Amino acid sequence: MRTPGTTSRVLIVSGSVGAGHDGAARELAARLRRAGVEVAVRDYLDAVPRAAALVLREGYLATVERVPGFFEVFFRGLERQGLLWWAEQRVCALAAGTLAAWAAEFRADAVVATYPPAAQTVGMLRADGRLAVPAVIYLTDPAAHVSWVHPAVDLHLTVTEATAEHGAAAYGVRLEVGGPLVQARFGQRPPTTELAALRAELGDRRPLALLVGGSLGIGDVRTTVHDVTAAGLTAVVLCGRNETLRRRLSGPGVVALGWRDDVHRLMHATDVLVQNAGGLSFTESLVAGLPAVTYRPIPGHGRANARVLDEAGLAPWAHDRAELAHHLHAQLARGRTPAPTPDPADKLLALLDRTRGEVAA
Repeated sequence: MRTPGTTSRVLIVSGSVGAGHDGAARELAARLRRAGVEVAVRDYLDAVPRAAALVLREGYLATVERVPGFFEVFFRGLERQGLLWWAEQRVCALAAGTLAAWAAEFRADAVVATYPPAAQTVGMLRADGRLAVPAVIYLTDPAAHVSWVHPAVDLHLTVTEATAEHGAAAYGVRLEVGGPLVQARFGQRPPTTELAALRAELGDRRPLALLVGGSLGIGDVRTTVHDVTAAGLTAVVLCGRNETLRRRLSGPGVVALGWRDDVHRLMHATDVLVQNAGGLSFTESLVAGLPAVTYRPIPGHGRANARVLDEAGLAPWAHDRAELAHHLHAQLARGRTPAPTPDPADKLLALLDRTRGEVAA
């Protein structure tokens, strides 16, 4: 244990599955470093056996894309805490020794998890005493899930109040609103001339709907494109790293984009977001003030997220083409509504200060 006044160290454990968990980890690390904290970021998939890592990364994508019904069954099975829950806990236990070693080698003052299995492993270590410093879980999903919460963890942070309320009601665990972890540029509107030029580049004079399916372009994006254009909007599709999807999308009112480093500009240039997962892209839209609609959500966490966002009034869930058209035009009429948000780094810095004060006492 270090003495008061020394530089704090935080270990962040993410998961390289999609981009949302890593994106939150990188942004938290950047904010903490600006505050003078030393930070190390580790990939949870490096802590589990190779076969398990392959299932967590490739198995997720393959299941959602090819057998979505199975992924829904898996997601609900975890909630029942039966055989599937036991299997997940076994994988999480296998990672515990490596995570404990990471924390010890880095001499961490706190450990943060931004990926559900990592959250369970960190909770295990905190519960059995192998982790003597505070453990924090940052939920990147709007819907809390049994894999996202652990009673031994010191602090659960969420993006919105809706998630905090959902988690408390569903699991009896206290969650606090931390706020979004996205780059500040999403909240900074570019110059009008720049946005006008980008809109001209993207398409015609119709309203622009930005379609997202995560970094991998997953879900039934082609059907969504068809239904969005039928509603009278131009579909600007972020295909991410899914080049196959980008090549297949064409036709009037369709703009298919590959991997982009200027998503913040696109969110300020377009008029409404159509999303199917509720993860990082939705959080970015929240900061940008871009109204959102959920349509054809992916199974498991996608549908759970859709339900929480819909019930909280943050993004309506359109269940068919007619509802999609209705919600799109309602959100267009609503316009942009950026709102001030708290900073999760402040919560973590306060926790470090409290811990340091307790040690000094």
